Amino acid sequence: MKGAAGAAARGARLLAGTALGAAAARAAHTALTRRPPGMNGLDGAEVWGRTNHRGEPVTLLEGPAFVAGAAAAGLLAPGVPGRARAAALLAGAGSGVLGGYDDLAGSASSRGFKGHLAALARGEVTSGAVKILGIGATGLAAAAIAGSPAPSRSGRAFDALVNGAIVAGSANLMNLFDLRPGRAIKVGLITGVPLALTPSGSALVAAPLGAAAALLPEDLAERAMLGDTGSNALGALLGLAATRLGRGPRLAVLAGLVGLNAASEFVSFTKVIARTPALNRIDMLGRRPVEAPAPAAADPASAGSGAAAADRAPPAC
Repeated sequence: MKGAAGAAARGARLLAGTALGAAAARAAHTALTRRPPGMNGLDGAEVWGRTNHRGEPVTLLEGPAFVAGAAAAGLLAPGVPGRARAAALLAGAGSGVLGGYDDLAGSASSRGFKGHLAALARGEVTSGAVKILGIGATGLAAAAIAGSPAPSRSGRAFDALVNGAIVAGSANLMNLFDLRPGRAIKVGLITGVPLALTPSGSALVAAPLGAAAALLPEDLAERAMLGDTGSNALGALLGLAATRLGRGPRLAVLAGLVGLNAASEFVSFTKVIARTPALNRIDMLGRRPVEAPAPAAADPASAGSGAAAADRAPPAC
């Protein structure tokens, strides 16, 4: 009976956090799209507007709406310990701000880890490099704030490194999936639901899952997109929830993240999904039919930062 009561309480907190995330994200999206914030004297619609592969207008404001909704709901959701709440705020908002910087200031001159590292070797600091290094630092800081149950100092330090890498790796990987309408959110929901069923991760993952699900219709309809702002934040928050798993599962998650991020430098996830019937069916679920194949140049093999804007819309300059 005690176990059943605990499970029921966790379920109630999960539903409450999910509902708060959904409501906050929808409210933020409505407010932002009603009066898009301008910048440097530019009109808000010009700052956040992009043209997708169909030649139709989309807005990047879905990303800020997700970050705002997940952050607000994370602060209000029941059952989240104080340290975990602070870590989630830092991981989500920090990754979102860094992704937003790349959305608005980035270019397509360098792509992926290799491209940004090569640019650094030439003495060029790209917006993508700033984002990668910043998200790495944010992930480590969030992991340190969340803490570790390890009894020794060395064990806690090891956990902080592993957990920080999971947060940062998840943030970057989710950005790599934001190349087609709804794809990143679908990946987030598919990976987030199992975390929501764990006693340790359910409270952390509730708000971002609710926020993502509430914005999915806008994304599928190609009216809006997460961009780096939303996809980096979504990945970071899911990664933070995964850090609540045991050490063995966490190491397995980290290995998978390292493998997929490394593979993205050589393999196009879009092509793999298109050639795999089951994955393609999920990818196309709820999307508008593809009227014509996109030009090869519009489908980067696997860009790191700024990949979403490059595939679904021209990058911001």
